Amino acid sequence: MKIQIHKWSIVKQLALFLGICLMIFSCETEKEFSSVKPINWEKRTVQFNKNDTLISGQTYLSVYSQIYSSTEHRTHNLTVTVSMKNINLNDSVFIEKATYFNTKGDLIRTYFSKPIYLAPLETVEIVIDEVDKQGGTGANFVFDWKKKSIVNDPHFESVMISTSGQQGISFTSQGIKIE
Repeated sequence: MKIQIHKWSIVKQLALFLGICLMIFSCETEKEFSSVKPINWEKRTVQFNKNDTLISGQTYLSVYSQIYSSTEHRTHNLTVTVSMKNINLNDSVFIEKATYFNTKGDLIRTYFSKPIYLAPLETVEIVIDEVDKQGGTGANFVFDWKKKSIVNDPHFESVMISTSGQQGISFTSQGIKIE
């Protein structure tokens, strides 16, 4: 009888140990960064011809991967969706570079290394996960782009969102052309 009680005790301890291990290893680990299908940038690349008469421009866009909550010592993380929009009905526009900077103005990352196209009325997005706090409370994007002289500039906007329980917060930001 004593042997059976001892075996039962070992089984309980083993079950408890496995349960604790399961809880520890099932916790989500933080990702460094992500974007919607990041490998698809390569499928969108274009190469410019030397004879192209495209004009260049730059657009600045403010984004917030964190905002202050209650005090300056407490922040709330946000998911950021950056939309690069072609507002032309018939012509493509080209984004040469999308660079992401933190609150201090330090470069965090460049999203693609070759120019990409946006087809007429197309929107392409960059998503910064809520767990990615690198941008901080005053992050920025700078977009370098090209277009034909007779078409509209590309349009850039961001949507920041987060939820906690039944509370939610969301707001937007619009790009500003850099002259």
